[in-house]
Amino acid sequence: MLVNDGAARRASHTVPSEETVHVVEFNPFESCGAGSLVAYGGDNYIVVGNCRFQEEDAEIKGMEYKTLQTFHRGIRVDSIAWSPETKMDTLTQLIRFCAADADRKLRLLTSDLKQNTRWQVIEGHTDYINDLVFDPNTGKQIASVSDDHTCRIWDLDGNQKTSFLLHSPGMSLCWHPEEMYKLMVAEKDGIIRFYDLVSLQAILSLDCGQMPLLSADWCLGNTIKVGAVAGNDWLIWDITRSSYPQEKRPSHLDGARRFRWSKANENLFATTGYPGKMNSQLLVHHLGHPQAIMLGSAPVASGLSWHRTLPLCAIGGDRKILFWMTEM
Repeated sequence: MLVNDGAARRASHTVPSEETVHVVEFNPFESCGAGSLVAYGGDNYIVVGNCRFQEEDAEIKGMEYKTLQTFHRGIRVDSIAWSPETKMDTLTQLIRFCAADADRKLRLLTSDLKQNTRWQVIEGHTDYINDLVFDPNTGKQIASVSDDHTCRIWDLDGNQKTSFLLHSPGMSLCWHPEEMYKLMVAEKDGIIRFYDLVSLQAILSLDCGQMPLLSADWCLGNTIKVGAVAGNDWLIWDITRSSYPQEKRPSHLDGARRFRWSKANENLFATTGYPGKMNSQLLVHHLGHPQAIMLGSAPVASGLSWHRTLPLCAIGGDRKILFWMTEM
């Protein structure tokens, strides 16, 4: 079901930014203390902030947001991944995330949000880096995929521990939260493979039957479910049943750009249209409903991230971040 812009709902909350936001990422891990950490970035900065919503704390009206630190960088950020080692609920605070930048390098940030901030540059990819993820248990390894047709795994000192060749540009990555050796890699040619990181062999593959695949996500609340966007469509697999999608629907006339499962409800997911149009659509879908249950719209929107415990997602926009709360 393709939805027109007429029914678009305004964002529930917005936070202003000094520049257009290319990427926004909620910290998906516990141990953030009160509220949620969010990192967002554009052409020159990455900002780390803390947000709390009235759904978490009845004394808050709507949303409270506080910038914790702005990191001036002078280079466009394309992707951000949080480390599970980030700690905000202890006496000594630690922020750790990794950014994929426009110069084809990864930069690992470690900061106490006071005097001590360190960037570790990680080099090796020869083309744009499309996604990256920390190993979710220890945070001691980072996986990244690139237009250079490789998936690479690094340690925190920037040493490449392993790499494997892909058949086309790597677009998305997910690391299994319990089974440390399982990594999902989605490629632009429409194939999603699950790798055993011990043998470096693919143990399962899924096929969109169409391309280009630009984004895929593993439902970590129910790991038999995988979703993706390819062409104008969203697609959903039950990996125990078939390598072909169980469900497929058209969603974005101008091409679908991102797919993300909600962390609060395994039946909720969001897709976005391609940024750079006058308005980019955000669609929130529920597996039990034939049509999108919510439509949002934002100028030049990019990035997409779900809150860790609320049915709330964020996208980057023109000098702002926009947050949409979904009525469940």
